[in-house]
Amino acid sequence: MSQKEKTTVSGSSVSADVKQPLCKNNYDKSIADMQRQGNLQATNCPEKSGQEGLETVSMSQLYDTVYPPKIPVVENLLYNGMYFFAGAPKVGKSFFVAQLGYHVSMGLSLWDYPVHKGTVLYLALEDDYGRLQKRLSKMFGMESSEAFHFATKSKTLNGGLEEQLNQFVKEHKDARLVIIDTFQKVREVNGDKYGYANDYEIVAKLKQFSDTHGICLLVVHHTRKMESSDSMEMISGSTGLLGAADGAFTLLKEKRTDNKAVLEVVGRDQQDQKLYLNFSRELCLWELTKKETELWKQPPDPILEAIAKLVTVELPVWNGTASELLTVTAEVGYAAKCPDKKAEYQHGTTAFGTQHQVCKQSWAQWKND
Repeated sequence: MSQKEKTTVSGSSVSADVKQPLCKNNYDKSIADMQRQGNLQATNCPEKSGQEGLETVSMSQLYDTVYPPKIPVVENLLYNGMYFFAGAPKVGKSFFVAQLGYHVSMGLSLWDYPVHKGTVLYLALEDDYGRLQKRLSKMFGMESSEAFHFATKSKTLNGGLEEQLNQFVKEHKDARLVIIDTFQKVREVNGDKYGYANDYEIVAKLKQFSDTHGICLLVVHHTRKMESSDSMEMISGSTGLLGAADGAFTLLKEKRTDNKAVLEVVGRDQQDQKLYLNFSRELCLWELTKKETELWKQPPDPILEAIAKLVTVELPVWNGTASELLTVTAEVGYAAKCPDKKAEYQHGTTAFGTQHQVCKQSWAQWKND
């Protein structure tokens, strides 16, 4: 994967009149070219000396490189990567993933979670088209979605499923979500071996597919009958399944006949959450009643908050020395070390993040001068 040099906005300067890069490495692609990549790896290839060596990246290179954030499918809930969606048989898993798929294909918010629109593929491998038609029409009426695709048969993981999925993604460039219902329908093992290594290898194949294409792969699976205080331990199979996955959703009911359920969400790059849901039997839709775990929010950066008061739409540029800047942002509490250096701040969005990213980069350099 290629990365781009992180610099100040063109036309601005950290010294009197010279544009200075904030990292040492030069790259040939912008961050905008990397939006579909879900798992960025080192790109500096070692010299070949008879045999292939390791691809490594130094700590300095790692700090100097700008990586795009993981793209959400459903903000603060589901991201690009490989996830399990587990629950007991007939608990309402298929209704949930159908609801999720419809909202993503239509770009409709799921409860109070914003959704990023894209094409969805649903492998409903335990259904037929007649049953799907009846279920979906009850859930969503006659308002259909051209971006929601279904298949009731597929090959297995070791029998050509990856090629089938690659072909679908190739034909649908805006694919965002692939749902496999269920895991057991596409799984193959050697004999009766269901150990950690085998589970990990199978899920690693699915994760590699999602990372390669920068999409979300949601795999429906079952929970075991044995109860546990940790809902993740209730997912059927060895710990190798979750060890290779990016996260898991577990849908739990106290009684099968209940309309109420708890959805526990665990992921590598997101806040753990517990959502309390209610199933509307009239509409066959899951409704959110409350959240037990509030999302963590990063506290505001006092430096950026102070600088934000200086640049507005009406006054997009502020000029002055570091000492002058510290005078008008005295509440931050930093002392100037380079009073002769000029600063210029420009309001606007850059390819590297928020409108104040340039301010933050320049300020960090002054503090270390």
